[in-house]
This record gives sequence, structure tokens and C-alpha cells, in this order.
Amino acid sequence: MHLSARLSASLFAAGLTFAASSALAQSAQHTATVQAILASPAFKAAAAELDKQHGRIVSEGILLTEIPAPPFMEEARGKKFAEMFKEAGLADVQTDPEGNILGFRKGTRSDGKFVVISAHLDTVFPPETDVKVKREGDKLLAPGVGDDTFSLAAMLGMIRAMNTAGIKHRDDIIFVGTVGEEGPGDLRGVRYMFNKGAYKDKIKTFFSLEAGPVNSITNGAVGSKRYRFTFKGPGGHSYGAFGLVNPMYALGQAAANMAQMEVPEKPKTTYSIGVIGGGTSVNSIPLEGWMEVDMRSEAPAELKKIEDKILAAVNEAIKAENGRHSTKEGALTLDAKLIGDRPAGETNAKSELVQLATAAIVAGGHKTEYSAGSTDSNLPMSLGIPAITIGKNAPDNRGGRSHSLDEWINVEKGPMVKGMVTSLSIMIAVTGMETK
Repeated sequence: MHLSARLSASLFAAGLTFAASSALAQSAQHTATVQAILASPAFKAAAAELDKQHGRIVSEGILLTEIPAPPFMEEARGKKFAEMFKEAGLADVQTDPEGNILGFRKGTRSDGKFVVISAHLDTVFPPETDVKVKREGDKLLAPGVGDDTFSLAAMLGMIRAMNTAGIKHRDDIIFVGTVGEEGPGDLRGVRYMFNKGAYKDKIKTFFSLEAGPVNSITNGAVGSKRYRFTFKGPGGHSYGAFGLVNPMYALGQAAANMAQMEVPEKPKTTYSIGVIGGGTSVNSIPLEGWMEVDMRSEAPAELKKIEDKILAAVNEAIKAENGRHSTKEGALTLDAKLIGDRPAGETNAKSELVQLATAAIVAGGHKTEYSAGSTDSNLPMSLGIPAITIGKNAPDNRGGRSHSLDEWINVEKGPMVKGMVTSLSIMIAVTGMETK
């Protein structure tokens, strides 16, 4: 190694040492902040109130679960949730034009900006789904019970606990039940809040409360693109018009082209054909065939690459079929419709938000995990606004089978309350709880 290289290596090592020392100092500062909160009489009173209200929180979670809330059909659940916000003591409860339910808790030193604490109202299930909750001891089973309905109930419990304990915080808080987080909703609730809503330029920090364990911090946003590709042609009789271009051949070729594509493992990038359809009868050349394709990546650049590859694959398949079979009755055409677009992003692990959340999780007796996901936090992360998604359940008290008809959660009192207490400590540490 040359002298210059050794010098560079030494300076680099020194830089790492300095960075590590800074990180430790910062961590100690945040740990002290959290410890002061946990030791305060007000927080202890709030934790006791959550324990006391466990049965009510469970009952409210069941009530909300049994109000169907598919994407674009959240109105009934939203109306009930707005009533519950008012009962919990929030001020100026309102429903915005997109259907989000908002309620406010005033801070002691407002700077004109807001911290948003949210959970989503919608579930993935169609309106005819049986959402009656079945109970087996501490286990509750129903579609949507975990994702994300019980987060709404936990939020109500936390608000009441803060009010009963007289907790005061520096920042103004907007509590929100968002619409359109799932699937076809395409984040329409938070998209409205940040692009068109009355508070779009006034949100400085964002929390999404989800179904996962409280020790997991989602500080990375997995971006996604979703397309519906429709291959259209002249159609005809399967025997009499044989030889004409066939949309299904092009669809099949496009699928085969996609199956050969390679994507990086890191950053994790994926794609899938999820749904296909088309045709009118077995003895007809179809007028059209269609498929819906999902693409995801933790990195915006890789998401763009796979999107470009898939668009090329379907166009190549159209071109090949038009060249292979007769177009005398008309050539095949393609309608590529973007049906989902979730931006990627990240909240730096060294940020104040993540550091405080980490300190609160460790203080709660848990080992912190960091991950990337697709949640309401995607939108603010993509705009550079500090945002994370956190869970509310103790790590050993998880549910399961999310997005299935046999979805379930565990509501055992001890672990459930412990998880909610840690979630509350994260949120009020970030909003600047007054401990004196």
C-alpha cells in the first residue's frame, strides 16, 4: 500500500471512529429523553389507564372490524370512527374531501406544523365478506381484524389515556384514520393529505400505526408500479377465422418474456403477474386478453428499470404476434393502464425520529428491527418528510394470516398493553412530551 493510500485509510478509520462516537452520544441523548418520559408520573398514569381500558379497546376493535370497509367504501366505518374520535376528546373532528377522518390534540409550543399519527380505515376484502369476529379465548378471528382495524382501536385507547393522565406535548398532533391504503386504494388518503389537503405543507413528521410487532420500525418504503395490460384484436371464429392475430398469444408471449427477466436481490426487486382474463367462449378468437402485473423495489432506480423491461416485453409480444399472424381484419393493439403507483423512499436510521423510536423500543425491553415495506408512510418518505411505520403488538403476541379470511390477532391483556405502552412512548417522545 502506498503512503497516500495508508494516510487515506487512517483518515477513513478516524472518520468512522468519530461517526461512531457521535452516534453513541446521540443514542445516549435519546435514551435519556425516553427514560425521563417513562419515569414521569403522567406517563405512568397513561400506562395504567391503557391497562384499565384493555377490555374497552378490544370491544371497540371488534365493533369497527364488523363494519365492512373495502377500498373506496370506507364511509360507514369512517362515520363511526369520527364519532369515536369525538368521544375520545379530540378537537375539531372532521372528514376531509377524500374521506380521511381527522382529529386534533393541541401542543404546548406550536410552531404551525403538525405531527400526524395515523392508522388506515380500509381492508382488502370485498363488501360481501363475512366480517363477524369469532373469539377463541384471547384469539380473535375475522377478515381485517389485524390489518389495520385494531390499530384504530389502539389509537382511541392511547388518546383517552393521554387525556386521563394529563399528558402534555410540545407539538400539535393530528390523529387520522386514512382511506385507501390497501391495494387499489393506492394510498389515496395520504396522497390527498400531502398533495391537496388543508395541512399539506404543515406536516413535519408522520407515523403509520400498523398490525406488526412494536419492535419493528419500517423506515424504508418499497415502491411499486402496477399495470393492467389489455391486448386487443379483431376476434373471430376459432375455425373460420383461424390464422388471425390472437390477443392471447401475445399475452402468453409477454408472460414468457417476463419469466426470463432477472432482477437484483439487493436492493430487493420483484415482479409478478397476479391476475389474467379475457375471451368470450372456447370457440372464439378473443377480442381481448388482459393481465395485471405488480412490480416492486426498495430503490426507485431499480423500479424504473423493471418497469421499462416489462413495458418492452409486452410491446415486443404485440409486435411479434402482428408479424407472425394475419392482420387483414386489424392488427393487435395494447392498452397499458397504470393502476397503482406507490413511491419509494427512506427515513434515515440516524434521524431524530428513528433514534427516538429505537430508544423507546429498547427501553420497552425489545430488540429493534428495521425494515422496508409498503404502507401509508411511503408517501411522506418520498417527499423527504420524516416518517415511519410502527407496530403496536408485543413481539411475542403477534397475529397472523393477514389479508386472508382466517386473519387473526391475539388480545391477551399483558402483552397487548405492553405493546401499546411502548407505541405510545415512541409517539410522545417524538412530539416532545413535557416531563416537568
